[in-house]
Amino acid sequence: MLAYLLGSIPTSVWAGKIFFNTDIRNHGSGNAGATNTLRVFGWKAGVPVLLFDIFKAWLAVKLPLIFFAIFEGEALVSFQILLGVIAVIGHVFPVFAGFKGGKGVASITGIIIALFPQTFIVILVVFMIIVLISGYVSLASVTSALVFPFVAVLIFKEQYISLILFSVFVAIVVPVLHLKNIKRLLNGTESKIWKSSKVKKPD
Repeated sequence: MLAYLLGSIPTSVWAGKIFFNTDIRNHGSGNAGATNTLRVFGWKAGVPVLLFDIFKAWLAVKLPLIFFAIFEGEALVSFQILLGVIAVIGHVFPVFAGFKGGKGVASITGIIIALFPQTFIVILVVFMIIVLISGYVSLASVTSALVFPFVAVLIFKEQYISLILFSVFVAIVVPVLHLKNIKRLLNGTESKIWKSSKVKKPD
């Protein structure tokens, strides 16, 4: 439950309402995530939202180490991944924001950073290359998710079966959550990261 509540903290929604007196979900792509926040409110809001969305899933993964330690080894990793996934579910369906949240990519990143930083570094390089070449965060997110299982197998092989299963889960779920973005990419209407539709702070 605590992992879900952590994930349910609607960072972009609260930031928009507190600092800009507007709901991020009514602007840009309508998504309550860091990319739309960056596009609509600018980097001063987008970067903190991104970092906190990563952090809340990272913290959910670390909960067993803070409060109890009934698992160890592969069992512990599996339990931590489960808590991280629950946090991602909270981000996508936040109880504090009418169950209408973001796509969960930043929160998934938090899980990977917490447990498998080597994998994260490789995926980050792939992500940045795609963004710099295309300008599309959605394309970079989907591509990185599809690459994730191959990177996981290459780095860890059979050491962590739970990671392999998690990476396959991510490779399936992220593209599904980005179906609308994929359609916009195919018909040429997807917005690039530097295409702004900023909302200014109220006076």
